[in-house]
Amino acid sequence: MAKILEKLNSTIIAGFVLVVVLIIVVMIWHGEGLALDEAWWSFLFRWLHVLGGIMWIGILYYFNFVQIPNMAKIPAEQRPAITGVIAPAALFWFRWGAMWTIVTGLIVAAMNGYIGEAILIGLTDGVAKHTQIGIGMWLGTIMWFNVWFIIWPAQKIALGIVEAEADAKAAAGRRAMLFSRTNTMLSIPMLYAMSSAQNIF
Repeated sequence: MAKILEKLNSTIIAGFVLVVVLIIVVMIWHGEGLALDEAWWSFLFRWLHVLGGIMWIGILYYFNFVQIPNMAKIPAEQRPAITGVIAPAALFWFRWGAMWTIVTGLIVAAMNGYIGEAILIGLTDGVAKHTQIGIGMWLGTIMWFNVWFIIWPAQKIALGIVEAEADAKAAAGRRAMLFSRTNTMLSIPMLYAMSSAQNIF
């Protein structure tokens, strides 16, 4: 087991193997076959959407609850370990988690036949579920835009990936932090809208 857990790739593969085992166990236990119909594929993409969302929002919360508040406590000579190694790696998974989440979310909406109604936040059909999921989708889209077109470009300057003067780096770091905080704020109603659309309406 230790050999599997020592490598991240092996750990992730083992997680997916456990999902397959879980499917087989439930099928045997309850005597029901796995129907690979449209509903199953829709569920699969919803599950992948949730996995991506956990990656994205988890790293967003790491930045805002752990890294940003504690950077001032780290001695200056130790900060390059964060800004040169940890932050760039976290930002890679952060932005691709955002991309995966939005792409799979749009696939789920299309597969379930409510993408148009959700984009129009239920204005055309008056369905509360479409309003809620639409609000969640729009908030998620704003957050995705912030990640790719504001936070990541600013972080490239702040972290020195793109050459800039010290003042420009400081301004870019502040801009990235403010938009990261914006995304943290928006994540709360976004998650409420998404969850309520699936569980209340």
